[in-house]
Amino acid sequence: MDFLKAFIIGGLICAIGQVLMDMTKLTPARILVSFVVAGVVLGAVGLYKPLAEWAGAGATVPLTGFGYTLAKGTKQAVESDGLLGALTGPFTSGAAGITAALLCGLIASFIAKPKEK
Repeated sequence: MDFLKAFIIGGLICAIGQVLMDMTKLTPARILVSFVVAGVVLGAVGLYKPLAEWAGAGATVPLTGFGYTLAKGTKQAVESDGLLGALTGPFTSGAAGITAALLCGLIASFIAKPKEK
């Protein structure tokens, strides 16, 4: 049942992104940034946590989950470290995702053979 819940929520998030690409003039980059910001806002107001607990990876793996992770890390760091936590919290909580993205990009740059237009 966990796989089904993750598939439904993850698929719904992806379907929303596809509809935004097909029906609006938003660029994919703006949609991706909007998903991260939506995750931060939903996490800040407490709506994303129940969804993430219910759907598991279906809610935490997409970009909205990354935004939620940043908001959660910031909130925890501010509670423990005060105002300085607002600066360090997102980096601490999102370090694994950011590192993975950087390493994957580096590996892809070694493998790919880009061509000039």
